[in-house]
Amino acid sequence: MTDKSQQFASDNYSGICPEAWVAMEKANRGHDRAYGDDQWTERASEYFRNLFETDCEVFFAFNGTAANSLALASLCQSYHSVICSETAHVETDECGAPEFFSNGSKLLTAASVNGKLTPQSIREVALKRQDIHYPKPRVVTITQATEVGTVYRPDELKAISATCKELGLNLHMDGARFTNACAFLGCSPAELTWKAGVDVLCFGGTKNGMAVGEAILFFNRQLAEDFDYRCKQAGQLASKMRFLSAPWVGLLEDGAWLRHGNHANHCAQLLASLVSDLPGVELMFPVEANGVFLQMPEHAIEALRGKGWRFYTFIGSGGARFMCSWDTEEARVRELAADIRTIIGG
Repeated sequence: MTDKSQQFASDNYSGICPEAWVAMEKANRGHDRAYGDDQWTERASEYFRNLFETDCEVFFAFNGTAANSLALASLCQSYHSVICSETAHVETDECGAPEFFSNGSKLLTAASVNGKLTPQSIREVALKRQDIHYPKPRVVTITQATEVGTVYRPDELKAISATCKELGLNLHMDGARFTNACAFLGCSPAELTWKAGVDVLCFGGTKNGMAVGEAILFFNRQLAEDFDYRCKQAGQLASKMRFLSAPWVGLLEDGAWLRHGNHANHCAQLLASLVSDLPGVELMFPVEANGVFLQMPEHAIEALRGKGWRFYTFIGSGGARFMCSWDTEEARVRELAADIRTIIGG
């Protein structure tokens, strides 16, 4: 993509990466079995088990809301609660889906530091009340990378996991941008999940170059009991499942998933380096994944929009979010940075 349509509002704006596209084209040749009994779904599942170095249970869903909501619903009963950050996507942007699919499990928000939960904040919420009138905490959900672009280190994950085990809580990871976290830290997927105590991961494909599709990986296989039925009931069992799983084969077979994550992260670091020295412009959070959060004067935000740039803002805060994608071009990053510098300087 070389035209002015390349934007920074969301990594969902990007198209399908070549590896996923080619895999879907190959899967489109001839007939194959339906409902996940096809060769592509089997291959993708084995790729995940090899990548994560463990015999995990693997399921596929159409989107992140379904993946997160069904995974959380499988970890608790309707009278339980889920502890999450106040900025968590399941809390702010999933339209009550976690509560809906769990038949009422309540989300309890805990304070976060740069978007990340801490053992202390989890413990405070979990132990706040223990009487029968209060929804019993059963799950902690964390986002990797977080909604503000920060990344949990392995030692942070292990500390959270230890707290969960102490309190009898399951640990779920929303990995919409899990690829970007792996790329930033240089850690293996296993080190950032089950080796650190994560029970279930929702691995995002859409933001890493796929058209649709997320993978749900149960490292604690007992928690996956009847999850296939849950997916069917929720309308997430694709009849032509190979078109959800084949793109994963394309991404995983030669490491394209990580290359794309590295590229998106690099573009975010480039943007931050080109504008963070400007007076009146401040980084709101460390740039650790593929997002750059800038505090800017309101007039600068409006001027940027006047120039045709698209990005998300936070009402009343002067904050703007710029997301880079697998296909973001450095030249486009430099154009954006140049316009910011011109507006601020002028």
